[in-house]
Order: sequence, then C-alpha cells, then structure tokens
Amino acid sequence: MRTILPLLIATIVAGSCLAGAASRLPALKAQRWVNSAPLTPEGLRGKAVLVDVWEYTCINWIRTLPYIKAWNRDYAALGLVVVGVHSPEFEFGKRAENVDGGIRNHGLTYPIAIDNDFAIWRALGNDAWPAKYLFDGQGHLVKRWVGEGSYDEIESEIRRLLAAADSGVRLPPVSHEATVFARTGQPSYAGITGETYLGAERREHGTVTLEGDWRSERQYVELRKGTGKIALPFTAGEVNLVMQPGPSGSAAVTVLLDGKPVGDVRGVDVGSDGVARFDGPRMIRLVAGAARRRHVLTLVTSDPGVRAFAFTFGP
Repeated sequence: MRTILPLLIATIVAGSCLAGAASRLPALKAQRWVNSAPLTPEGLRGKAVLVDVWEYTCINWIRTLPYIKAWNRDYAALGLVVVGVHSPEFEFGKRAENVDGGIRNHGLTYPIAIDNDFAIWRALGNDAWPAKYLFDGQGHLVKRWVGEGSYDEIESEIRRLLAAADSGVRLPPVSHEATVFARTGQPSYAGITGETYLGAERREHGTVTLEGDWRSERQYVELRKGTGKIALPFTAGEVNLVMQPGPSGSAAVTVLLDGKPVGDVRGVDVGSDGVARFDGPRMIRLVAGAARRRHVLTLVTSDPGVRAFAFTFGP
C-alpha cells in the first residue's frame, strides 16, 4: 500500500475504516473522463457506486484488479457502477498518453476519472493507493477498504446494496475470484522488504547501491551516460520496478539475481535472455517465484536517460 499522507510506506494491510473519509459521494471533478461521459453524484443516485482510487504502476492496485473487473462484469447490469479514479504518483502519470496506455494495457472498460490535481482524492479524504469506497444509492458511504484483500467482504457488501435497492433482483453466484480468495486468504507479507524508492525525496540511505553516472532527482535516478548498475539486497519472492526509458523511447535492462542470470525465476517482463525490454513508463516485473529469503538483485543498463523510480516486492 502506497501512502503519501504522511509520506511513508505502510505494511500492506486489508481493512476497512471510515475515519477521515468523506461521508457522502463527493463531486467527481475530474480533469477528464475515459470510457464515460462525466459522472455526477446526482446522476448516480439510485446506484451502488464503488470508487476505486488507483495508479497504473502500483503493484498493490494491480493485484486487486481481477476482483474489480469481476464486480464490474457481474454486477454492472444490476445497478453497480465502478468508477476508477486515477491519481498519479509520478509526474509521467499525468501525461494522457501514458495513463491512457495504462488503461488499455490493463483492459479497463468502466468509467475512469483522471484526477491529476488530486481534487477527488482530497474530496474523498483519501491517503493511499489503492483504496475503495462503496456508496449506497443515496450517496452515503457504506465502507472504505485500503490496500489489498477483503475481496469477499467487498463483494458481500455490493450484493447487499443491490438486493436492498431492488428486492426482485436476481443476483448471480458469488464471483469465482472472491470465492477462491475466501478459501485461500491473503498471502502473508511478513518479513518481505518494503517498497523502496530511488528518488532523492524518499530514498533511504543504504537501501540500494548505484554504480555509474547516475543523476538523482526528486522522484527518480537517471543514467547520464555509460553503463549503470543498481544493486538491491532484499527478502522476497517477487520484485518489480517502476522504470521509464530515455529519449530513445525504449530501454533494456539485464537482470541478475545473486550474481547470476535470473533464469527460471524471471518476471514476465524479462526475456529468456535475462533482459527486460520496455518502451514506456510502467512497472516492470523483474523476479517472480524466487525462494523467499535474502537475495541481491543487480540491474545493468547502458541506455542513457533511463529512469528508475521505486521497487515493490511480494511473497
């Protein structure tokens, strides 16, 4: 879970809380809308509304996405409106071509409010990515959930609101996604390395080692020229990194784990040759399925202008 008020990284939790949250569905003052004409609280009266505050590079939100899509799939025709509110963490997330690419790549078809100035974020009293707010047909806040998990509870609340709004509604079975989650539960993040920022504003001393000609900016480090390396000790089975290519528009990064090619535990964005290639700012999946113990990740690149923003981890 990414939290910016205050500026710290919290342990990933799934829970519900009303303290500090808006008690009613606020005006949705978006810079622009995608997949929909502008929506208003008045126009949504009588609908159950699930507001999902997201950021297209956030791994914690990405893990929630199958459930959000399932709720939109199963309940949109029965009175649920899912509204995604994209509030960007990084400057590149304010650019239309980047966030629109994220919407396409993630396959989002429900209404998206582009919240570049955080107007909706503030109106909700929000403080983290991802966060979900469920409002009833009168626009009253029913519950807020922050972070990952609680998917069975969220779906149960959606179903309750739909049944209360229409006693004759014929609800489908509980989604396969929520049913599986109820059986397996949330994986444990105990002992997993926390989110690690590379920019000067939030980088903690000693978390990473940089070799080469790197320039440190508020949100990222950027390779000026030559070959650059980033070395990161961590404990996890999964590693991701938000990156952006330089002026050429594409970049390649060699991935080493414990001094050797990443091999069979490479993430989906790493080729069989151990190189991650990308052509836009996004989250790169570097390692997946590694033994959950202490490792050292080394990234090597020679692409001038490539930027690295933040590492995230999973069990």
